[in-house]
Amino acid sequence: MNSFYNPVQVVCGNGAITEIPSLLNNIVSAGGKVLLITWNEAAAQLEAFAKLSDNFEFRTVCFNESNPTVEQLFELYSQTADYLPEAVIAVGGGSVMDVAKSLCCFYGKEIQTPDEMRRMISEKSFGAPQTKWIGVPTTSGTGSEVTCWATIWDPTQNVKRSVESRENFAYAAVIDPNLTNGMPLKLAVSSALDAAAHAMESYWANGSNVVSKALALGAVKTIMSHIDSLIGGIDNAHEYMAQGSMIAGLAFSATRTTACHSISYPLTMHYNIPHGTAVAMLLAPVMEINSSCIAEYGALLEALGVGSAAELGEKIRCILNRAGIPSTLEEWNVDYNKIPGLASLGITKGRADNNPVNITKETIEGILYSIYR
Repeated sequence: MNSFYNPVQVVCGNGAITEIPSLLNNIVSAGGKVLLITWNEAAAQLEAFAKLSDNFEFRTVCFNESNPTVEQLFELYSQTADYLPEAVIAVGGGSVMDVAKSLCCFYGKEIQTPDEMRRMISEKSFGAPQTKWIGVPTTSGTGSEVTCWATIWDPTQNVKRSVESRENFAYAAVIDPNLTNGMPLKLAVSSALDAAAHAMESYWANGSNVVSKALALGAVKTIMSHIDSLIGGIDNAHEYMAQGSMIAGLAFSATRTTACHSISYPLTMHYNIPHGTAVAMLLAPVMEINSSCIAEYGALLEALGVGSAAELGEKIRCILNRAGIPSTLEEWNVDYNKIPGLASLGITKGRADNNPVNITKETIEGILYSIYR
C-alpha cells in the first residue's frame, strides 16, 4: 500500500517572501550563516533579502545555468563549502533549486574532484544533509521546492543523475506569485506544461495513492483551465500557475514521474529542447499507451478538458504554437535517423519502471516517431 508523506511548510500568496526572516529564525542561530543562491543579482536586491544581513551573516551567489551538470555543481560547492551555512535560500527556477538542495547534501563532506562527487551521487553515499534549505520559486513548473530530489545532468557520461534524500525536503517553500510575473511567455508556458506533466504522471504512476491522485487532479485542472489566460496575458494567471505547480509538486513528491520524463531526458540533453516542452510533447502518446491501465481515467480527461489522448495532443500542440514554441521534433532539428539511439537512452531507472505499462526501446521509438512531424 502506497503512503503520502511531505513535511514541507508551505507559505503561499502575493507578498509571501516577507515571511522569510521569521522562517529563518526557526532554523538559524542568531548571527548564523545564510547562503542565498539566486538566478540573477536583482533577486538579492529585494527588500525581504536585503534585510537578512541585519540578523544573520549573509552571502549571495548567482547561478544562472540551465540543467546544471556535475562539474557546475562541484564548482559551486568549491566556492561555498568553507562558508558552511546553516541554511540555504534558493531563489529561482528548477536549476537553482537543484543545485541548492544538492549542496545541502554535500556540505560538511570533503570532496576533492567532480569524479568524487559523481561517485557519491551514483552511490547515494553523501549521508544525511547538515544544512537546511528554503525554496523560493521564480518560475511555475518544477515543483522542486516541495520535493526531496534534485536533477543533476552528466552529459560526459550521457546520463541524468539524481541527488535525493528523504531527509532533504525543504524546511519551507515560499510561493510568491509576484516573483513570476516577469517570466517570458515561452518559459511560462513550457514551465506550466511541465507542472501539468508532473501532475498527470503522478496520477497514473505505479506509486500513486489516494492523496497524490486528489492533488494531481487539482493541479491539472488549475493549470489547464487557466493556461489560455496565461498566453493571453491575464494578470492573475500567474497566481494560478504558481498554485498549480506547487500542488503538482506535492503530488509527485510522493510518486515520482514516469515514462514522459524518462523519454524526455535525452531530448533535452542532446538537442537542448527545454525540459517542459520536451515532456509536454510526450504527454499525449504516453497517455494513450497507458490509458487502459489508468484508474478513473475519465476524471483525468475531465480535468484536462479533453475527451481523448488524441484531443490532448492537439490541445498541447496548439498551446505550444500560440506561445511561439516549436511543437514537433522536426522543428527542434532532431535528426530523424538518430531516433533509435535516443530511444535507447530513454529508459531511466525510477521513471520508466514507475509507468503503469511496460516501456521498451521499441515503444519509445514509436512514441518519438509519432511526434516527429
